[in-house]
Amino acid sequence: MTRYVALVPVKPPALGKSRLVGLADDARRQLAAAFALDTVAACVASELVAEVLVATDDASFSVELARLGAVTIPDGVAMDLNGTLRQSAAEARRRWPDLVPVALTADLPAVRATDLDEALGAVRPGEAAYVADAQGLGTTLYTAGHDAFDPRFGPGSALTHDATGARAITAPLPRLRRDVDDLEDLDDALALGVGPRTAERAASL
Repeated sequence: MTRYVALVPVKPPALGKSRLVGLADDARRQLAAAFALDTVAACVASELVAEVLVATDDASFSVELARLGAVTIPDGVAMDLNGTLRQSAAEARRRWPDLVPVALTADLPAVRATDLDEALGAVRPGEAAYVADAQGLGTTLYTAGHDAFDPRFGPGSALTHDATGARAITAPLPRLRRDVDDLEDLDDALALGVGPRTAERAASL
């Protein structure tokens, strides 16, 4: 059975989710933090994920992430998501050479461990694969062996990952596909059922 190390890049909450317009800055920061914590908690609980490595430049927030069971490192390639993921994959290979890297975005508040296990369980050994977002344009999860690891997150990343030869995972997986960029996305995630931290923050809005 293939085992994975989840790579989760997390912007400092003060910088994250700028598109959640209409919210006070403090509420936006709290939601961004809750999204990341619920995403990491799902990774930690996954049966196929043996380790979780988070790259973040927020030292105080890294303490909260570590309490969940994640290993945290500084983000040495700030503002370059794919660069951060490549750096994280190199560090993961140094620490856990037998684990396959899987990159996830940190804004998946509805995702559950069972969603990750279903997606990763569909990946054949040695292949590159990805999960497109709810719109079918972006990417929420990407995995490949260390030697082939080539994340292409960003606008239109689903097509870009497909062009690199990565296989699209076609299972429905609505919670894993629901990343949250704006308030409409948040409403959709709440309808699917979000993690406890996001639910608490959303209820206080």
